[in-house]
Amino acid sequence: MKLTVEAFTVHKKFALRISRGTTAESTNLWVRIEAENIEGWGEASPFSITKNQPQAADSLLAELLQFRDHLEPFHPLQRQLIKAKLNELKVASALQAAIDMALYDWLGKKAGLPLWQIWGLDCDRIVPISVTIGISTPEDALARLQAWQATLDVQMLKLKLGNPAGIEADQLMVKAMRQVAPKIRITVDANGGWSFENAVYMAQWLEQQGVEYIEQPLPVALDHQLAALSQASPLPIFVDESCFTSADIPRLAQSVAGVNLKIMKTGGLTEALQAIQVAQGCGVKIMFGCYSDSILANTAMAHLAPYADYLDLDSHLNLTDDPFCGATIVAGRLVPNQQPGLGVNRCS
Repeated sequence: MKLTVEAFTVHKKFALRISRGTTAESTNLWVRIEAENIEGWGEASPFSITKNQPQAADSLLAELLQFRDHLEPFHPLQRQLIKAKLNELKVASALQAAIDMALYDWLGKKAGLPLWQIWGLDCDRIVPISVTIGISTPEDALARLQAWQATLDVQMLKLKLGNPAGIEADQLMVKAMRQVAPKIRITVDANGGWSFENAVYMAQWLEQQGVEYIEQPLPVALDHQLAALSQASPLPIFVDESCFTSADIPRLAQSVAGVNLKIMKTGGLTEALQAIQVAQGCGVKIMFGCYSDSILANTAMAHLAPYADYLDLDSHLNLTDDPFCGATIVAGRLVPNQQPGLGVNRCS
């Protein structure tokens, strides 16, 4: 098979601020695998889970070009051998994700079927997505909500909290949202921005505001306190940065209510599907999330969306220049199409 890669930069309509910093643009990689005159597409998005762990497209690109020759002797149907080689080479999870989704896109195109149909899934089971509002002043948060409402039927909000200014600033933002959107479902994500004491206090306060759950209230270094937090919290606790693959779920299952699975963390659809099965076996709720992904990567996860209890696949909706077209919003739900493979094309 032939493997080619191209970098592309996407820009956000609204810069997204979380507890670790602010992003306004992202340079991602478009990976293509070609064999038998069929081309499969994948995407790699740089990400980091701490301030001190940056990842950039140029380093991912250099890594991919370094190991590309090891993969080209394989056929796209040899996914198990390809995965073993990627593990042997210790390839970054975002690159593994791009290659894996490209292999599945190739498979679907070879079979002439969309992936959700190959997996026998029911797209009517897909839940509405949440849309994200980054750490903001109350005034800026209201403006962001109005911008979201001007483009789609907002049924669920994810509020980014963990404001460096303190939990009082978090509370002002939540109050502002509740005043103008009393019936919209709200969840919060602190991105590890709280101490244990503040997390306990905020869990109790947020429950009074009608929030559904809290995502990643503690930094990864405090995973050992998750069980105690869950016992003290009236709200379910989900984790994101604390959970990468299926191997993480059993150790977390007794401490949290749910996990956020992202294709860049899992390293592809193959591992995402395995993580779904492990989570189901452990009785853990499943959320799908994203980084600064285009519709290419979000469409890939949308094919597995019938398995998810919550969906946070909105990153592409905040882009001014997404080069791709794929899954579409139908009644607030991100739904893959009937085209074979991922069903993603270049936008004209």
